[in-house]
Amino acid sequence: MPEIRSPLPGSFYRRPAPGQPPFKEIGDRVEPGDVIGLVEVMKSFNEIRADVAGTILSFAVEDEEPVMAGAVLVELEG
Repeated sequence: MPEIRSPLPGSFYRRPAPGQPPFKEIGDRVEPGDVIGLVEVMKSFNEIRADVAGTILSFAVEDEEPVMAGAVLVELEG
């Protein structure tokens, strides 16, 4: 099963800013290069981009949840 992992430790955000819609929802198709979220490290926000194509089956972490480097963020189908 393809996955998208966090390259950095920090806090994962599914939205570009509070009150805005998430970058992606469960069931959305992603292509390589699509932004799926942000990881905040020391007040710096880093875009997390898909490196594989597929359909989002689930998010492995909740919005604003801390993540470690290498942690699975998104599970994809196909």
